Amino acid sequence: MKKISRNKISFMLFSLILLSGVTFVLLPDISAAKPTTVMRFASYFPTAAKQSKLLEDFCKEIGEKTNGKVKIDFYGGGSLLKATKVYDGVSQGIADIGFSHVEYTRGRFPLTEMLDLPLGFPSAWVGTHVANDFYKHFRPKEWKNVHILWFNTCPPNVIILAKKPVYKMSDLKGLTIRGPGRVGEVLRNLGATPKSVPMNEIYEAMARGVVDGCMTPFETLRSFRLAEVSKYVTKSWQIGNVYTFYVVMNKNVWNKLSPSEKKIFNEVSEEYEEKAAQVWNNVDLIGLDFGKKHGVKFIDLPPGKVSGWIQAVKPVRENYIKELKAKGYSEGKLTKMLDFVKERINYWTKEQAKKGIKSVTGPESIRVK
Repeated sequence: MKKISRNKISFMLFSLILLSGVTFVLLPDISAAKPTTVMRFASYFPTAAKQSKLLEDFCKEIGEKTNGKVKIDFYGGGSLLKATKVYDGVSQGIADIGFSHVEYTRGRFPLTEMLDLPLGFPSAWVGTHVANDFYKHFRPKEWKNVHILWFNTCPPNVIILAKKPVYKMSDLKGLTIRGPGRVGEVLRNLGATPKSVPMNEIYEAMARGVVDGCMTPFETLRSFRLAEVSKYVTKSWQIGNVYTFYVVMNKNVWNKLSPSEKKIFNEVSEEYEEKAAQVWNNVDLIGLDFGKKHGVKFIDLPPGKVSGWIQAVKPVRENYIKELKAKGYSEGKLTKMLDFVKERINYWTKEQAKKGIKSVTGPESIRVK
């Protein structure tokens, strides 16, 4: 009997399989599937704060929309990185995502610090949208080492006083008001004596008379219980600074994400830009209500006197331009950027009124001079 080679037998079997109409489905190589990407999100805010809950919701939503392919572990309360170390920690890979604000590393983001000047932000909602417009329009190179997810601002600072009311600018003379950094510059130009006191020590400092007050947002009346040691609040938002917060991602981590994952991050970040604006706006309303319940008296600046307050703090803006010009920045470019910010403040203030978004300052439109 003639022997049939092994190759011929294999060919005959393959031919029979084809003739029988059996279909083979190639299964994916499970071992080659992309593993879950685990990220660490660092924030210095207390974990119980509404702002922290917002960031935790962001982490959860990313996990859900990536079907678990990206898992973000949230580290609040400075447990992974302290406020001053967040940016470096993210850029160096200690954390993958981080949340802090630019004044904690003053001089690191000189152009973005423009947003923290006394420009008359009426609310955190307006400030947040202006901050994101600013970055998207100018793309400052100072952020080149990280990937930006979104920005937001706190509400505008107002003058919170322990015992003495401030109805007019001259009332500030002789008062020592807590105000570090650029806030201190504002207070000095208004006639007060600024004093740097850690935020968690303000309550005791006001109770003991170490300072006569502080310049912080309404929300601190509740979050730091300042309503318990305050009798008056001067609603000086027209010249109050804001702090510009950022949410950034390590650039190498971002680059390793798939196109579909990047798309999800972009879409969710845009969604949380608006959510952050709402949350930070609402905590100020909660602070205002808390202050009223504790008998705090709120004082509005007389409409005819507002321009005087604005003119008084104008040197703070001028000094900022001089400082950056001395470092090699173009004065013309800085002026154009400042004009852009003012225009965006006016635009978003009108949008706030159109949308009926409540704020502690009301919906009125302003012009920064």
